[in-house]
Amino acid sequence: MTQRNGSVPTPQTRCAIYTRKSTEEGLDQAFNSLDAQRESGESYIASQKSEGWVCLPDRYDDGGYSGGNIERPAVKRLLEDIDAGRIDCVVVYKVDRLSRSLMDFARMMQTFEKHGVSFVSVTQQFNTANSMGRLMLNVLLSFAQFEREIISERTRDKIAAARRKGKWAGGRPILGYDIDRTGPRLVVNDDEAQRVRAIFDLYVEKESLLQVAMELDRRGWRMKQWTGPTGLEHGGLRFDKARVRNLLSNIAYLGKVRHHDHVFEGEHAAIIEGPVFERVQQMLRSNGRTGGSEVRNKHGALLKGLLYCGPCGFAMGHSYTKKNGSRLYRYYVCGHAQKRGWHSCPSRSLPAQEIEKFVVDRIRDVGNNPSLLDATLEQAREQEEIELREAEQTQRAAEREMNRLSREIQSVAIDAAKEPHAAARLADLNERLREEEMRHTEARQQADAIGRRAISRSDLESAMAAFDPIWNVLTPREQARVLHLLIRRVEYDGEKGAVAITFRPDGIKAISNGGIEQCTAN
Repeated sequence: MTQRNGSVPTPQTRCAIYTRKSTEEGLDQAFNSLDAQRESGESYIASQKSEGWVCLPDRYDDGGYSGGNIERPAVKRLLEDIDAGRIDCVVVYKVDRLSRSLMDFARMMQTFEKHGVSFVSVTQQFNTANSMGRLMLNVLLSFAQFEREIISERTRDKIAAARRKGKWAGGRPILGYDIDRTGPRLVVNDDEAQRVRAIFDLYVEKESLLQVAMELDRRGWRMKQWTGPTGLEHGGLRFDKARVRNLLSNIAYLGKVRHHDHVFEGEHAAIIEGPVFERVQQMLRSNGRTGGSEVRNKHGALLKGLLYCGPCGFAMGHSYTKKNGSRLYRYYVCGHAQKRGWHSCPSRSLPAQEIEKFVVDRIRDVGNNPSLLDATLEQAREQEEIELREAEQTQRAAEREMNRLSREIQSVAIDAAKEPHAAARLADLNERLREEEMRHTEARQQADAIGRRAISRSDLESAMAAFDPIWNVLTPREQARVLHLLIRRVEYDGEKGAVAITFRPDGIKAISNGGIEQCTAN
């Protein structure tokens, strides 16, 4: 408390100064933009000393961060201190230093109001401690949001016009094409184009997205990799089912461009012939309705897609042969041994019925043996920790890329009037920023889901107890579904004669909560 006129106590107002600069340029100087903003805030707080205002010593500085989102370390620390009741007022040099997004700002204002924290802009002469200040703040933010939306609409209109003319209007390059920046336009990369054609042929042959992804991984093929304008490497990710599907359904390979629901003839050359592309689309639609390879698993291979050769790391595919014209012999064979010769793999092949029975009996043993139950629970928790670390690493990587893209967007926007291709570049950067934001959100949701699904001993006991009584009455397709739900991977080492089973914590949780009947019905 302070004293006014030597007798009347005045409540103390603890003021935190927040500063931000979009780029890192000049931050290494002895007195930079952040220092200048803080000095203005300190002077304003000093002018309110008679009102009991005091400046907190903690610095909330975000150097090199965009105001388009709140993924900024100093903002997060500021909000945490507000939640903890350490701040009464937030002081900034200008409103846009705290946020350039009306939605984000509204959320922060809700937090401020919830904790009784006022907001002051030094150069714009308003204070949310009174109703007029709050009105002026909303007016300013509304005009800022309107300006950003107008710019976005203009950018979208330019992209739509370019698409109607068949032009490449920005975005990430795709496998099979390079970007001619002088155009800008797509030009065929002959080596990559051969790979694209091979991928289409593989899907026609295997009729399975998963099998194609596994074969591409075996060959060491990756998605498009390119060097950005800043010299950083992008892309080069491994193929999975979703990425294979996206490649196979990309109409750009027909020499066309798409804008929403409309398709236009493109300026770039086609890589895939029309009949081949249409055949693949029909197969994708058919497999999407019927379940694809799961339905084609007519011989009841329970471990198809789960069984791997330990020494080679390759999937062990299911095969069969008939003897005496009628009797069927099923077996699993290492993909590496099939392609490189039997001498290259110690596992080679093994009878399907024996390994399937072993895995099923092992699951039953877990439910009946306390020590095995404890070991399985420990393994499941270790798996959860690994997945959680991976999700957190993805979050951090996405945050770094979002910050980098935000700085690059700021730089390109400054040169937009001078650079003829700046609009397309800006659209490309904004699209990539949205993708990184989605990746960050998905990783955060994944981390939250891992925390919610953490299994207990009772979860594992419940799932194992539900397994044995009903297993024998399930159809082969339902049995395969249960194993795929419970098990992540089965590794067979033919040299040592060892089998290792890795369980799925989320599958254990699902069966514990809903029972096998509900899980097989989905």
